[in-house]
Amino acid sequence: MPEGDTIHKIANFLKPRLRDQAVRGVQLAPRYQARPVAGHSIRDVVARGKHLFIEFDNDTALRSHLGMYGSWHFYAHGEPWRKPETQASLVLSTEDTVYVCFNAKEVEWVSTPSVRERVLDQRLGPDLTTGRVDLAAVLRRAREFLEPDSPLADVLLDQRIAAGIGNVYKSELLFIQRHLPLTELAAVSDEALAACYATAAELLRSNLGGGKRITRRETDPPGRLWVSGCGGPARVRCDGVITYARLGRHHRGTYWCESCQGRLDPES
Repeated sequence: MPEGDTIHKIANFLKPRLRDQAVRGVQLAPRYQARPVAGHSIRDVVARGKHLFIEFDNDTALRSHLGMYGSWHFYAHGEPWRKPETQASLVLSTEDTVYVCFNAKEVEWVSTPSVRERVLDQRLGPDLTTGRVDLAAVLRRAREFLEPDSPLADVLLDQRIAAGIGNVYKSELLFIQRHLPLTELAAVSDEALAACYATAAELLRSNLGGGKRITRRETDPPGRLWVSGCGGPARVRCDGVITYARLGRHHRGTYWCESCQGRLDPES
């Protein structure tokens, strides 16, 4: 799944290629979602958490959310696509290039300013990749928006609290901070919760460059990730076993170390 750092990498790739470019046309699926943008120019490309905004010079923007399976491709005009046209969620054409977003969870036009834009602003918490995260505000949002019995596995993924954490970072953060995935929010101190988000911001920002995602520091044992994608003996900082289960409200895949983080209640 694309996470906050991935979306920023996409924005950084697209921005120099699209900014100030005149647009031939834009198609969204379903195809009737068209707007007269031909001839208009792209003003900017920005990432906010897991959302990518392509802003036009006519006070409109295209918002996309890749979800679990989305991806961006680009092609020369006439070049065969590597995925079927039926999977295209968004097609944006410039003079030289066709940019295609496949299998996105969400794509939509947003007017700026508009009620929809304000709703999106309220729906997204602080972007953890910016380096200017108000942890006190993040904690307030967590305590105000979520029920006390919300499991940490859901809390960290809730983009209303803070934007950018995806499924891989969720498992990695819980391991680094030694929390069981189903630990309830009410059982976590403000200090411990702030440490989770501070670590998330550090890791997200450190992964904004090229290369594969890494959650281990230079002083840690060799490897990229601690628990995500693993199974069997941990081979990390102990002799524990890494366990996998689908947990939380949306039954998202989660990894944890039974030795470092503990065992789940069989009835959980």
